[in-house]
Amino acid sequence: MRNLLVALFLLVTTLIQAQNPVKWDTSVEKVSDSEYELVIKATIEEHWHLYAQNQPLGEEASIIPTTFSFKDAGGNYELIEDVEEEEPITELDQIFGEKLSYFAEEVTFKQRVKITNPTVNSIVGSVEYQACDDQRCIFNDADLGFSLDGSKVDFGTKEVDSKSINLAEDLALPLKNTDLLKDVHGSDVSKERDLSSLFILGFLGGLIALLTPCVFPMIPLTVSFFTKQTSNKKKGISNAILYGVFIIGIYMALSVPFHFLDSIAPEILNNISTNVWLNVIFFVIFVFFAFSFFGYYELTLPSSWGNKMDSASSSGGIIGIFFMALTLAIVSFSCTGPILGSLLAGSLSNDGGAMQLTVGMTGFGAALALPFALFALFPNMLKSLPKSGGWMTTTKVILGFLELALAFKFLSNADLVEHWGILKREIFIGIWIVIGILMALYVFGIIRFPHDGPKKKLSFYRGAFGVAIIGFVVYLIPGLQKSNESNLKLLSGFPPPVFYSIYPQESDCPLGLTCFKDFEEGLEYARKNNKPILLDFTGWACVNCRKMEENVWSEPEIFSILNEEYVLISLYVDDRKDLPEDLQFNYKMDNGRVKSIKTIGDKWATFQAINFKTASQPYYILMSPDFELLNGPQQYTEAIAYYEWLKSGLENFKN
Repeated sequence: MRNLLVALFLLVTTLIQAQNPVKWDTSVEKVSDSEYELVIKATIEEHWHLYAQNQPLGEEASIIPTTFSFKDAGGNYELIEDVEEEEPITELDQIFGEKLSYFAEEVTFKQRVKITNPTVNSIVGSVEYQACDDQRCIFNDADLGFSLDGSKVDFGTKEVDSKSINLAEDLALPLKNTDLLKDVHGSDVSKERDLSSLFILGFLGGLIALLTPCVFPMIPLTVSFFTKQTSNKKKGISNAILYGVFIIGIYMALSVPFHFLDSIAPEILNNISTNVWLNVIFFVIFVFFAFSFFGYYELTLPSSWGNKMDSASSSGGIIGIFFMALTLAIVSFSCTGPILGSLLAGSLSNDGGAMQLTVGMTGFGAALALPFALFALFPNMLKSLPKSGGWMTTTKVILGFLELALAFKFLSNADLVEHWGILKREIFIGIWIVIGILMALYVFGIIRFPHDGPKKKLSFYRGAFGVAIIGFVVYLIPGLQKSNESNLKLLSGFPPPVFYSIYPQESDCPLGLTCFKDFEEGLEYARKNNKPILLDFTGWACVNCRKMEENVWSEPEIFSILNEEYVLISLYVDDRKDLPEDLQFNYKMDNGRVKSIKTIGDKWATFQAINFKTASQPYYILMSPDFELLNGPQQYTEAIAYYEWLKSGLENFKN
């Protein structure tokens, strides 16, 4: 179970690895005038496994089996039976803890086909597969080409046909005053604030990690090593500081791959954060994290990693200090991993790209590194450190409850994007109330977990903390009702929006406002009523969008203007509903890549990129019905600035 969790946790990073341990080659063997054998050979790197098509557990297997598909099968040719494969190795997989069938080194697959169209000279197929070694997994696909007469195989490309060109052109608006697009309000201030707040959150996460049993006992041991095991006290202090610098560098380095993703396509991190199944995976991971903190099992990286790093640390010098820092990161993973996972998921769920993740990781690393450098400089302070004890276990369990609460945020994201209706706002808040009550019962010693020590007298600080939790639960209770107090402004952005409710709503728009979710419909209404347009680029899983709606739009003066003076058009860029087939098309981006526009979210994200050259949300535009921009765009900001921005646009429209 713990290794399965590790594999899931590493999924996000392995998805972006350039390494491909499986190479695919194809050939064709002629059987008769109309029948051919398509031969597919996979060469697998040492220590890697390619999983077979059929698994002992069938669809219940934890891995993705190898799957082949062939273009135009049943048209120009027929498939004779299924793809044949060699006899796989079947044994208990130590990583996933179940029997799996796999291939090592190389394997050959064969598919027999019967040609029904004599003019066909090639066949195109593809393979989707998973391959793993003892530390990571990759999920990949590859195109397969088979030439029947020795000629070059035409794999084809996505066509940007006349229909696609026309539909893309329809998205472009004849905007006036486009020079105003350069004047983006609130973006620099809000991003700087977001980065600073994320650094603080990362730093706080690191401080919490310091209080766990995986890290706290190592502080005096490590500091003593640097200050007492070196003949020169000054050198010992400098080594301890260098050790801290390496800790910060290691955690910063974890964010580097996401910068490559961000440079390839700025919208890709938003796509990851709103991906339904990735959010479901995050939900499962965080539930596992929570029960690890509760003490039901230990979440650890392979012990061989720690052993190798520990051996390397004995080399001495700067290299040895680096490997000591790396050893700390590995052996403390059972406590730091869930906190890092929260930081990773939170960064992916916010606008700002990979830089937010880097800033958060830097804050986390800085907090972990701080005591090692601080106590090396002032070794007498070590005496003031509290002794290790049961309070560290209590800290882990409380973190477990927080992880469990956070898990439902990711399930809520998936529910909102797909409109499943499972976690309506009141149900979500009800779950948080139950988690809060259970946490309070634990703090007061009423419920216990496997690794808790003997029950002790309730201390003042523990009692005060329990009372604070109860206070938070009381704060949540109005959120179960349909009332003005149900807004819960302090939590805006975390629960589902107010309109996503079990109670009947006047509209499915924020705060019950009248809004349009299709641009053409909203534009037509604005023209008939001669009103300016507030174009709202938003997302179901956009936290800052919910904060703007619930904290800023809810202000009486702003609500009045939105309700009476503007036509609100809210375009959800992460809506996964499919467009009607006749409205789906291929769009050629500026970098030459062809993007398939299949969902409503694809359409509005492309609409935003074409007209406003941005992929961030929330993003607000004020414009007249004849496409004249009334002022510069607005992003996440405070109520006063937003009110002045709305008033300015209204005055420009009337003039």
